Amino acid sequence: MSIASLADYKTPQPWLILAAFIVVVVAVGGLIGTQSIPGTWYEGLTKPPFNPPNWIFGPVWFTLYVMIAVAGWRIFMIDRNSTAMKIWYGQMALNWAWSPIWFKLQLIWPAFVVIVAIWLLLIAFIVTARRLDKTSAWLFVPYLAWVSFASLLNLSIGILN
Repeated sequence: MSIASLADYKTPQPWLILAAFIVVVVAVGGLIGTQSIPGTWYEGLTKPPFNPPNWIFGPVWFTLYVMIAVAGWRIFMIDRNSTAMKIWYGQMALNWAWSPIWFKLQLIWPAFVVIVAIWLLLIAFIVTARRLDKTSAWLFVPYLAWVSFASLLNLSIGILN
C-alpha cells in the first residue's frame, strides 16, 4: 500500500492536515528549542572535538522537523491507527522531551537514555513505515543519521564530564 498520488488530493482536507502536521511539529520543536537554549551550564561542559557550533542546530532541526512532519502526515493519510503512526507519536514525544531533560534539567545520562530510545523508535518507524510507504521511511533516514550523531555527542559529553 502507498499514499495516493498528489492528483488524488483534490479537496483541501489532505493539504490542511499536512499544514497542521508541519505547523505543530515545527512550532512545538521551535518553542521547546527557544525555551531550552544552551546556557552557562552547557558552555562549561567539556565537549569532544567533533562538537558542532551552536548555530548549526537550528537549521538542521528545522529541516528535520519538516521531514518528520511530512513522513507522519503520509503515514497518517494511509492508516492513522497503524503501528508506524503510533511509533511516530512516540518518537515525537521523546524528541520534544530530550532538550528540556538535557538543557533545563541538566541530566546528561537520563537524556542519553531518552536519545537511545528515540534512536530505537526511529529504526522501528523506518521498518514499519516501509511496508506502508517507502517515502516516509526514507524521510526518516537523515533524522536517524542526525540522532546517531547526537547520541554519540551526548555519550561523549557524558563520559568527559
